[in-house]
Amino acid sequence: MSTEFWSGKRVLLTGHTGFKGSWLSLWLQSLGAQVAGYALAPPTSPSLFEAAKVAEGMDSTIGDIRDLEQLRAVFAGHRPEIVIHMAAQPLVRYSYIEPVETYSTNVMGTVNLLEAVRGTPGVRAVVNVTTDKCYENREWAWGYRENEAMGGYDPYSSSKGCAELVTAAYRNSYFHPNKYQEHGVAIASARAGNVIGGGDWADDRLIPDIMRAITGSRAVHIRNPHAIRPWQHVLEPLSGYLLLAQKLYEEGPNYAEGWNFGPNDEDAKPVQWIVESLTRSWGEGASWVVDNGDHPHEAHYLKLDCSKAKARLDWHPRWHLDEALEKIVDWQRVCRDGQDMREVTLQQIAEYRLNEVIARSDAMKQNRASSTKQSRCG
Repeated sequence: MSTEFWSGKRVLLTGHTGFKGSWLSLWLQSLGAQVAGYALAPPTSPSLFEAAKVAEGMDSTIGDIRDLEQLRAVFAGHRPEIVIHMAAQPLVRYSYIEPVETYSTNVMGTVNLLEAVRGTPGVRAVVNVTTDKCYENREWAWGYRENEAMGGYDPYSSSKGCAELVTAAYRNSYFHPNKYQEHGVAIASARAGNVIGGGDWADDRLIPDIMRAITGSRAVHIRNPHAIRPWQHVLEPLSGYLLLAQKLYEEGPNYAEGWNFGPNDEDAKPVQWIVESLTRSWGEGASWVVDNGDHPHEAHYLKLDCSKAKARLDWHPRWHLDEALEKIVDWQRVCRDGQDMREVTLQQIAEYRLNEVIARSDAMKQNRASSTKQSRCG
């Protein structure tokens, strides 16, 4: 994504007070976008939204995605060109406790978002962020592709599969790619896996649970040490959402479909590998134990096939898992030490962007060298 494209663009981001939403809000601000956010109050205390002073660089509205009239008013006031929908009930274990809240937020919240888009002239690109758990999980060894069946064992996963079906229905009924010249709106969905990064204080998520225990000088309790997840730093899928939104804005119906954004296969690691790596990196006597209590069902193995995003969007993971974990440890240490977390978070975004620029430059050089060699051989 380019600063030239995003500078001055009117972007509406739902879920901006959450972990992923806060990182994306700061990234969009650093690109010069005019960002408006709509979400509930930060879901945790402390929160990245407050620690990094995210609201200082945007128009922030606290509201419920289930309140259609307030959402419509925010759309009317900001007149967005690009909409990124991230407001959700995002926790699997919480969804067992509050299934009605989970479905009403994740399913009807998506309906409300798309209704607001329908009533707002000028919207050109919509990215609905769901999850890799939207797929019917068969616990097989290969990655799920975008054309696999939707499903979901638990209320959270099921609600996200439903949100995908809602997105497809609205696209077919109101924003069909074949009628793009009439409506001018391109809608896509984005599916990412287990995102990790500094500033996540959510309950019942592995990295926050580990960091809370470590910083509190307690042993880390792990439920499923052998469960394998597709771990990736939060900036990885966010870069995919931004690339996708830009493509939707510029080329419309050619990209109005579902997209996977996951790590490379070597970064699908078991929970035990993660906790051992983090406790070793942190030091200071950090330790862990297995919690053998009764727990709700959770998927054992799930990964995405991201071939389409790599081929058509030229999107690629930039930070391997080792580096992602280092960034988390660095972030948490300086947060503990009372540093300016807005500046620290923006610096990590800048480091990621620089890594991305270098990687693309190296790829271009390799392509030119390969073309020259083929020309000589010819």
